[in-house]
Amino acid sequence: MMRALGYPRLISMENFRTPNFTLVAEILIWLVKRYEPQMDIPSDVDTETDRIFFIKAVAQFMATKAHIKVNTKRLYQADGYAVKEMLKITSVLYSAMKTKEMASGDKVEEDNSKFKFDLGSKIADLKAARQLASEITSKGASLYDLLGKEVDLREMRTAAISRPLEINETEKALRAAIKEVLESVDKTKDMLNNVSSDETSLESKMEKKKQELERNQKRLQTLQSVRPAFMDEYEKIEEDLQKQYETYVEKFRNLSFLEQQLEDYHRLEQERFEETENTLRMMQHKLREEERRLMRSGAKDEDSDIDIPEDEGSDSDMEDRRPSKPRPTRNGPMTGRGGARLVGNMQGGDSEEVSKGVTMTMTSTPPPQKK
Repeated sequence: MMRALGYPRLISMENFRTPNFTLVAEILIWLVKRYEPQMDIPSDVDTETDRIFFIKAVAQFMATKAHIKVNTKRLYQADGYAVKEMLKITSVLYSAMKTKEMASGDKVEEDNSKFKFDLGSKIADLKAARQLASEITSKGASLYDLLGKEVDLREMRTAAISRPLEINETEKALRAAIKEVLESVDKTKDMLNNVSSDETSLESKMEKKKQELERNQKRLQTLQSVRPAFMDEYEKIEEDLQKQYETYVEKFRNLSFLEQQLEDYHRLEQERFEETENTLRMMQHKLREEERRLMRSGAKDEDSDIDIPEDEGSDSDMEDRRPSKPRPTRNGPMTGRGGARLVGNMQGGDSEEVSKGVTMTMTSTPPPQKK
């Protein structure tokens, strides 16, 4: 392309095996001048800063004037990747030159319209090129394998060539090949005939299915428009069922509420019963302590004969004055100290009387005092 555009120097890919920024800069300046002769591009590329400024200037010019986007990083590498970027600019100029040569006698408006590119054709060409590249690679690999077998096949080829050709065997082989080809042709014709018959049968089946579908659709529309005879009764029963369900839900809710209330009541009764039991145990403990104190005070009175007067009474009188132990009763009334009689069931404790459930009776008679 560069030779067609008039570049004075011969360019080869060997020049870009290693980075060659001088040649890249020379080609870019020539391409810019070719596109815009009056454009002034700085040609100083001695330092790194100058090279960066040069690449940026060229990329900006091509983006604004020619609407060509180039990769500045690849251009700065100045190797084979830079060739791909410069090829974008060269392709545009080369296409313009070809277009001008083909339509030199047309109008300027027609010349401007020819610069439009068909992206669809370019994509198709790219796909075809990729497919050809893959085929070339596969063919090259197979060719390499076949060339590796050349040493073994050379002797066989030489022997086959040196062997005299027999006409009868050749004719026999050709007749067999012709027969096979004719058989394959007959099979292909039979398959084509079968395809046509299958096509007609399938078309007839499709037509039958379409007719059946139309009949079913009409029947469905008829059934949807007709109201069943039992529909009124069904709706009435459904309303009654709804009412019965509402009644059931209400009764179930009430029953659940009453069961909850009953459970709460039983729980409160249990708590009251436990509280009463605790109170009875406390009173039992107090009565036991009082009895023990009375027994200790009575023992002391018996030991001290000097302090006890004769008119106070004998021991039998003291025994009579002590509160008698009533017969054990369960859940009997209890009397306090205000003159009423208190009877209670004393459960628990360490003594034998308490373990047997002895009921203690307490009266308002004060214990005997020591004189």
